[in-house]
Parts: sequence; C-alpha cells; structure tokens
Amino acid sequence: MEKVRRASHAGSWYTDNAKKLSEEIEGWLRASGLTKSPHVRGVIAPHAGYSYSGRAAAYAFGNIDPTNITRVFLLGPSHHHYTPKCALSTATVYKTPIGDLPIDLEVIEELKASGKLELMDIIVDEAEHSMEMHLPYLAKVFEGHQVKVVPILVGALKAESEAMYGQFLAKYVDDPQNFFSVSSDFCHWGSRFKYMHYDKKHGAIHKSIEALDRMGMDIIETGNPDAFKQYLSEFNNTICGRHPISVFLHVSASSIPSNV
Repeated sequence: MEKVRRASHAGSWYTDNAKKLSEEIEGWLRASGLTKSPHVRGVIAPHAGYSYSGRAAAYAFGNIDPTNITRVFLLGPSHHHYTPKCALSTATVYKTPIGDLPIDLEVIEELKASGKLELMDIIVDEAEHSMEMHLPYLAKVFEGHQVKVVPILVGALKAESEAMYGQFLAKYVDDPQNFFSVSSDFCHWGSRFKYMHYDKKHGAIHKSIEALDRMGMDIIETGNPDAFKQYLSEFNNTICGRHPISVFLHVSASSIPSNV
C-alpha cells in the first residue's frame, strides 16, 4: 500500500509552482558551471529555504552524474524530534512539485532488520525539513533516470554511535550505484542560537564566521572524522548537520576512498 510523504514545505520554504521551481533549479545548476563527475559519490548541501540557499545548493548537486546511480541515501539532522539513534522513513514515496521519488523499500527492510535504526512516524517525517529541501534538486538531477531514495533521519548521536552507523553503512558506499546526499547548514550565529564566536583578526563578524566555516569544510574534505570531532569540540560551531556529516565521514573512512 502506498504511503505518501507530502511536500510539506512547498509553498513556504520553496515555491509549490512546478514550472517555476523547475526553472529556478535548472537556472541555478546552469549558473554553477559545474561539470558532472562520475567520481563524486556524495555531497553535503544546505537545507535552508531556497531564497537563502537554493543557489548555493547547486554547487553541490551540480557535481552529480546521474548516469549509473540508482539509489540515493539521504542523511538529514533532526530539528524537532529527539532520538539518540538514526530513524527510517515509513513512507513509500516522497512527493515533490516536480516529480516523486520512490523509497527503496528493499534497503529500508534490510536496515530495519539490523535492529540498529528506529522508525519515524509520518508526522515526524513531514515536520522535518532537512531532507525535504534536497528532494526537488534530486528530482531535477535524476529526471529521466530510475532512482530510489533511502531517507535516514540522524538523531543526536554520541561519537561511538556516529562511528557505528558509519561502519554499518560503509558497504553501501562501495557500490558505485549508490550515492549519499548529506544535509547540513553551517554556522548559526547570534544570541538566539547562543553562539557568538568572533575572531577579530578576520575583521568583520561575517568574515570571522566565513573563516570558521571554511576551516570546518577544509577538515571535512580530509575525510577524517576524528579531526572533525576535534574541530567541533574546540570551536563549538553550530553546524546543524554535524551528526550526518560525522556519520558520512565514518562511512568514507570505513570504505574505499571516495570523493565528496
């Protein structure tokens, strides 16, 4: 029986007009000027509203060569639902205004059978925006290709759990037909976030934030999960997707080398 996850943030976080959304994403991808590469096995892309991050996201999704990819593992942080584990969607299809993405039920069952992951209610699924903001881009990039998604909500994991889930999922990244789409915004700065790190040597506050984020990105590119953990411990940067990123770094470290 089909169980649909609605595009619950369409019409607010991004347009629900299919023609306009398709044109926006196509325009952003074209403007990025990126060449699609079959060597890219995973991306980290933002999940803010498209008016803030839609253009930036193209610089991640524009790298994807959809030719041989049949499955996308989607890792997103949980903003509203607390769990110390990872959780699987109970939907059978994720809807977007520009095309629906079927869930890979076979892999979901395989992951469920391990006993390592919880299930998330459809209400929790639809309330969360972190994975949904990747869906229209994935629908556009994989337009005309048969692809299924494996959505995994990543909870407030301890370091040992990040490593465990990374090792558990590593076998999937070894298969070139699988791809990982990791959802994360970076520094959330200001009193409302209780985070006001400022290094004056960089000049203006926004330059300090940029330097902090770039430092984190450089560490992520090394693929070293321990170095990323040390960076977070030292600077406490409010990267909301730190747990999904850490899991993916452990996935990469536990498998053959891959490009992010």
